[in-house]
Amino acid sequence: MRAFETEKTEVAEIDRSVYDIKDKVNAAFEVNSGLTAEIVEKISEEKHDPEWMREFRLKALETYNKMSIPNWGPSLEGLDMSNIVTYVRPNTEMRGKWSDVPEDIKNTFERLGIPQAERSSLAGVGAQYDSEVVYHNVKEEVAAQGVVYTDMESALTGPYADMVKEHFMKCVPPTDHKFAALHGAVWSGGSFVYVPAGVHVDIPLQSYFRLNAPGAGQFEHTLIIVDKGAYLHFIEGCSAPKYNVANLHAGCVEIFVGEGARVRYSTIENWSKNMYNLNTKRAKVEKGGTIEWVSGSFGSHTGCLYPMSILQGEGARMEFTGITFAGAGQDLDTGAKVVHAAPHTTSHISTKSIARDGGVSNFRSSVVVLPNAAGSKSSVSCESLMLDDRSRSDTIPAMDIRCDAVDVGHEAKIGRISEEAIFYLMSRGMTEEDARALIVGGFAEPIAKELPLEYAMEMNNLIRLEMKGSIG
Repeated sequence: MRAFETEKTEVAEIDRSVYDIKDKVNAAFEVNSGLTAEIVEKISEEKHDPEWMREFRLKALETYNKMSIPNWGPSLEGLDMSNIVTYVRPNTEMRGKWSDVPEDIKNTFERLGIPQAERSSLAGVGAQYDSEVVYHNVKEEVAAQGVVYTDMESALTGPYADMVKEHFMKCVPPTDHKFAALHGAVWSGGSFVYVPAGVHVDIPLQSYFRLNAPGAGQFEHTLIIVDKGAYLHFIEGCSAPKYNVANLHAGCVEIFVGEGARVRYSTIENWSKNMYNLNTKRAKVEKGGTIEWVSGSFGSHTGCLYPMSILQGEGARMEFTGITFAGAGQDLDTGAKVVHAAPHTTSHISTKSIARDGGVSNFRSSVVVLPNAAGSKSSVSCESLMLDDRSRSDTIPAMDIRCDAVDVGHEAKIGRISEEAIFYLMSRGMTEEDARALIVGGFAEPIAKELPLEYAMEMNNLIRLEMKGSIG
């Protein structure tokens, strides 16, 4: 028995070894903790914002101060903005060559496999460390197609400045909710992508966000514009070491899908378990366009994540495929939202969630069909698996149907692992732990096959590591 307990202890210490290595904080500059107009002004000054952005930030701060924290969803009482440092600039400039990135930062991303992934299977990579992008590069053949992939700061003041100004927080306005307003006030870093009409980017682009500083927030902004008839697969990864203080992630992703265009957005949210993950992601989809979301939520102490699609053109489509795994001390509230705002639009939401060791995994969805959306179809499917009697899983669907000529359906299943299945596998020579892990892996497999290979492997590894030592 003692040997088994030792193994459990060791697993708990090493299961996130790659992600939990804490680098020495060597910031070139950081603001004081808290959130004031003076701090927002200082961030704007440090980033050399154009005047319109400085004014935008201050207006967003005003909005933030007027809004209340939502009275639904997981508790955020452990998040105190007076203790959060909203801007930490690493001790480096952004580099276009990997060899020019400082050794300590480079070593972090090397451990995470980012350079290897770029060399083998990516058309471009952006890497952010704390509040700023430290590396950004796109393959020449992709750039030759007219594809723009750069950091947000460069886009804000470069040749595409007008396009940024036209689209910035138009999909997710600061008035949307309190943490959208917070983002508008203190955002920093992120990526800008523009794919011209008719261009198919056959190899994915990827941005990776690493938050290293304890007690800090990360507020990157990703703006993706895919023009008429174009295609893009964008991958986002993230991680942070675990600290004994609260960290905050309140990024924002805005995606504009042109007529007949298609965008696939894939991500694994793998934050540490001291993180409040309050990310906002939204897409506007024009006539005949398609947005595909593939989402995995594994990390963070508390998570609120509901990617939203506004189908504003006739025949626009949305697909959402997601998985959530909540372990001890985690309250993950995830799902998706869709607004059918045009005729013959289609949406499909399919999610799976797993909860163990007292974790809470809730599914929350919102389907809105407006009066002018005749002929639209929507289906919502949610499956939840609880691995013990201490965990919790709830399904909270909301449907607002304002048009009669539509086809809308919802299906939910919540259950536990069959003891008969466990017995059968054990009778074939498997341990109970391995049997449970196999069943959970099979439950998650439909999601894994939708992810890029390296992210599917990461997801499966996370599941195995979370499962190890869960019996007893």
